[in-house]
Amino acid sequence: MKIKKILVSQPKPETEKSPYLDFAKKYNIQIDFRPFIHVEDLTAKDFREQKISILDHSAVMFTSRTAIDHFFRMCDELRVAMPATMKYLCISESTAFYLQKYVQFRKRKIVFANGKFDDLIEISKKYINEKILVPLSDIHKAEIPEKLTAAKFNYTKAIFYRTVSSDLSDVNIKDYDILVFFSPAGIASLKKNFPDFKQENTYIGAFGSTTGKAVIDAGFRLDIPAPTIKCTSMTSALEDFVKKLK
Repeated sequence: MKIKKILVSQPKPETEKSPYLDFAKKYNIQIDFRPFIHVEDLTAKDFREQKISILDHSAVMFTSRTAIDHFFRMCDELRVAMPATMKYLCISESTAFYLQKYVQFRKRKIVFANGKFDDLIEISKKYINEKILVPLSDIHKAEIPEKLTAAKFNYTKAIFYRTVSSDLSDVNIKDYDILVFFSPAGIASLKKNFPDFKQENTYIGAFGSTTGKAVIDAGFRLDIPAPTIKCTSMTSALEDFVKKLK
């Protein structure tokens, strides 16, 4: 079977320098990008129902830029001003620098990891006695609270925004030879938008073990798992799969 069309459940790359676009050109394959999920604001009223006081905490742990945006949006709505003593623990350098949008970077205590949550746990251990607030979506990786609890951090998990299924009514899902997913929420969106979808000759790729598990738990066949020892990225896994079909 020749692969002609692939649907990637992410936003289209902002620049032409993308491994997906290089892959599409190399194998003469059409790749469409369409997010299967999107983020919605949590209202101040809904946040208050969690009975969490932001200023009861002395540090904030950020795992994404989205979490930063929604944290400070909520602070504005609640008229909460961050004290100069607040510490910020970030998943990556780019996430840390994104804080400049909201705080004076040089005048704040900010630390960052290498993009991996395990590393964030390690560098945050010097703040083990701080009371840490962790802003998250209602749908988040289970490893975040699990690993914080295992490491005996004093933390509060707080929902600041929601991840919901996008409307895909204009998409003909059977037009595609391969569907590519990056989160369990994407699989949930597939089920919600296309309740009658039968996989049959459609191949499914998934990045990350939790996403792969969600594919199988939903009753589908996982054809292209990533990352693997051989293929560390989704595009390399796709290329390896396409080569094998020739």
